[in-house]
Amino acid sequence: MKLGCCYYPEHWPEAIWADDARRMAEMGLNLVRIGEFAWSRIEPEPGQYHWSWLDRAIDTLHAAGLTVIIGTPTATPPKWLVDRMPDMVAIDEQGRPRGFGSRRHYCFSHEGYRAECRRIVTALAERYGEHPAIAMWQTDNEYGCHDTVLSFSDGAASAFRGWLAARYGSPEALNAAWGNVFWSMEYRRFAEVDPPHLTVTEANPAHWLDYRRFASDQVRSFNREQVDILRRLSPGTPITHNFMGFFTEFDHHDVGRDIDVATWDSYPLGFLEQFWFSAKEKAAYLRQGHPDIAAFHHDLYRGCSNGRWGVMEQQPGPVNWARFNPAPLPGMVALWTLEAAAHGAEMTSYFRWRQAPFAQEQMHAGLLRPDSSEAEAADEVRAAAAVLQEIGPQVCAKAPVALVFSYEAAWVIGIQPQGQSFRYLELVFETYSALRAKGLDVDIVAPSADLSGYRMVLVPTLPIVPEGFAEKLAAFDGPVLLGPRSGSKSPSFCIPEGLAPGALRDLTGVTVTRVESLRDGVAEAGAKETGGFAVTRWREDIASDLAPELADAAGRAVVSYKDGVRYCSVWPDRALLALLVERMAGEAGVELRNLPEGIRVRRTQTHVFAFNYAAEPVFVPHLGATLPPASWHLDPV
Repeated sequence: MKLGCCYYPEHWPEAIWADDARRMAEMGLNLVRIGEFAWSRIEPEPGQYHWSWLDRAIDTLHAAGLTVIIGTPTATPPKWLVDRMPDMVAIDEQGRPRGFGSRRHYCFSHEGYRAECRRIVTALAERYGEHPAIAMWQTDNEYGCHDTVLSFSDGAASAFRGWLAARYGSPEALNAAWGNVFWSMEYRRFAEVDPPHLTVTEANPAHWLDYRRFASDQVRSFNREQVDILRRLSPGTPITHNFMGFFTEFDHHDVGRDIDVATWDSYPLGFLEQFWFSAKEKAAYLRQGHPDIAAFHHDLYRGCSNGRWGVMEQQPGPVNWARFNPAPLPGMVALWTLEAAAHGAEMTSYFRWRQAPFAQEQMHAGLLRPDSSEAEAADEVRAAAAVLQEIGPQVCAKAPVALVFSYEAAWVIGIQPQGQSFRYLELVFETYSALRAKGLDVDIVAPSADLSGYRMVLVPTLPIVPEGFAEKLAAFDGPVLLGPRSGSKSPSFCIPEGLAPGALRDLTGVTVTRVESLRDGVAEAGAKETGGFAVTRWREDIASDLAPELADAAGRAVVSYKDGVRYCSVWPDRALLALLVERMAGEAGVELRNLPEGIRVRRTQTHVFAFNYAAEPVFVPHLGATLPPASWHLDPV
């Protein structure tokens, strides 16, 4: 795995560039990402390109033995461009323009801005497409960051109407699909349809779902325009985009099909702070991050672009954007680096080389402090580089488990949660964590993925079942788990004919007759003989000829079983997930290990890695060894 860093030569005096490059190489880095925010320096006036500084920066890095990942600068259009076309900015859900003064101030649907992006990307690719230093292209930066996928601009409204016309063909078909007879919401022509915001109460959920589908398609087509230019002018050079953590606003599988390498920006401590984790977990993993945060995203993004993936931004110290920003425990930066290698990454790049002394990210740590002295992470990078050099290339072993992840499912649940604690990402993450706590390697895959070769398949929830998915599960030779709300909606966001689970009804042998959501703090006990689980958040009433495999204390079905397929009709707590993983693994002949709290393992074709995320030493029985905090253990296969 190659190591790199994110570097902004335009931020620093040219006199120190060569010394920076030398120090990077001596630290064990080989890749440097540059350029993704540099539009105002590349083109300070319309049509006036200033290439000489960027030429010298690239040549300086290359002379030190480093290769370059160059980003297209379209995430930060310059002020002169915004002034020329002020309607290019996104409009938020409250109808307010997203103004100049930070980044991502553009609407994906603005045709004028798209033309400007094609122009600057073409100029950049013509300049550097054949340069020997260029190892990879990055399109834009963090699509959708700061809530910018959804725009409610006039340009977005116009594009949405065209998208609807292509999808439905006639207003009558749209009205029928959306159920617009309800509340007299019927349209006579597509030109009457607006984006689903600023309504008195909630807009039609089918309207919202199609708007999310449309917005996701706009992200993909925006990215595809850049990819097509780069492939033409820089043939053979890999293309990436850096995705984010716990982010579902567009379909990453769709964008991933158009690039070569899916990368993501890994900030385990910030994600622990910002998301649903309990106060107890936030305290226990304050300086390490939850032991499944990084791994979850590694496995998710490995499934987004045919197995090629990497980390474009790795947290090296305190970040600046979370509610609270602790420093990593000593050893964690090295651990995160080696864990990426264990999951098959081809690169890990640290954000950033030197901490900036100015502007919005001045509190975000780097490998160097603003005065160019080394920050705490620098020695950990050297240590990780030495381990990587010793163990050589790492390729993931075949995982026994497929976990099905759907961006559309996240949109459906988010649009109509029915209970405020029913969170798609949390349900998927908890399922993943239950598997990892038993020592299992996991592939996170799209619903369209080939499931042959796996031993177990888990679908945390899939409200809209794609065509052919039920047949694929029926043909699968191994245990399957389907979570609550699977098959509960039609493609146009209606309750399916014959009730949920719709297309999965024959496969599961159950019909869902009623659903209810439970407020926080309500926990209804499971049957005593099935041990320890409780029903919280969500439950469904089931009609079936099958006797429940697992029931609550009142005898109501919790898990139904038919021919290797389980349907879980409640929100599964950790005890229930652990029980189901154990049963499925036993049926599939998959070996489990009950790992101590904070310990995780990952297998490659040549090594078995163990990582200690706990804040104290942990004895690991299968290793016969005690791992100190923030440490790792490697054994050859």
